[in-house]
Amino acid sequence: MRIQRLIRFSVLALIGLILTGKFSSAADKIDFEPAPISIQIPEGLTLGPCSAVDFDSQGRMYLFHRGKQPILCFDASGKFLRSWGDQLIGQAHGLRVDSNDNIWVTDIGNHMVFQFNPEGKLLLALGQAGKAGDRQDQFNKPTDIAFGPQGTIFISDGYGNSRVMKFAANGKYLGQWGTPGKQPGEFNLPHSIVVDAKNRVLVGDRENDRVQIFDLDGNLLEIWTGFAPYGMEFDSSGTLFVADGRANQVLQLDPSGKVVNSWGKEGAGLGEYQLPHMLAVDAAGNLFVTEIGGKRMQKLQRKR
Repeated sequence: MRIQRLIRFSVLALIGLILTGKFSSAADKIDFEPAPISIQIPEGLTLGPCSAVDFDSQGRMYLFHRGKQPILCFDASGKFLRSWGDQLIGQAHGLRVDSNDNIWVTDIGNHMVFQFNPEGKLLLALGQAGKAGDRQDQFNKPTDIAFGPQGTIFISDGYGNSRVMKFAANGKYLGQWGTPGKQPGEFNLPHSIVVDAKNRVLVGDRENDRVQIFDLDGNLLEIWTGFAPYGMEFDSSGTLFVADGRANQVLQLDPSGKVVNSWGKEGAGLGEYQLPHMLAVDAAGNLFVTEIGGKRMQKLQRKR
């Protein structure tokens, strides 16, 4: 009887959330509005092209840019905490924070992938510094990182190679897939990568203007077309957002890969973009978008 009451209560609660508009699913159209953002840039530092951003479980923000002090860490209020990477990073590209609050970055200048703890201590380095290649222990301008089950890591090795590489949590090579081309399963600049709640690997095949979806072993499942997926990010409800650097827009996709909402146009104003590159969602569901051309980060605040 107790279990039946709990089930009845859960169903009623869910219905109430839906009716009051406090529950959202990946199919719902979400409203955002451009909002000013305030972060404490270190004295004497000028942001270069802003490549990627993400948040850890404590609300700390990690901003990756192409300039001095390439990895910048801020607290939830925007106060500057620390920076690192000057002696290590050649050219900033992708940055993701894993479930243990470790920070992973891709370096297209030195063909490397690095893992750091939140204080900036180097934990793992993948690749051969300064040596581009297509072997199991090499990259050629790797672009992004995604996290799968059991700590697996997926890396889109994108500008020089056209493949996805799979590693164990300790950096052990597990496999790869992809070759250059336009056919299904082939890539023309795999630029962004995420793993969804169904353990599907979504690869932003940028120059082919599509997202290709694979299982964890690289078997092709589906293809979505019609936009240039420079960056991709899921929110907590499973809604997928895309930074389309070619259209200078941020897109919301439904579960079938169709665009259901969009924000922005080319320009230098608030809510306008100059090559939006990658994006992240904070704990409140707000979007933060980095710009290469605009050399800045912008916020899209979720309307309540």
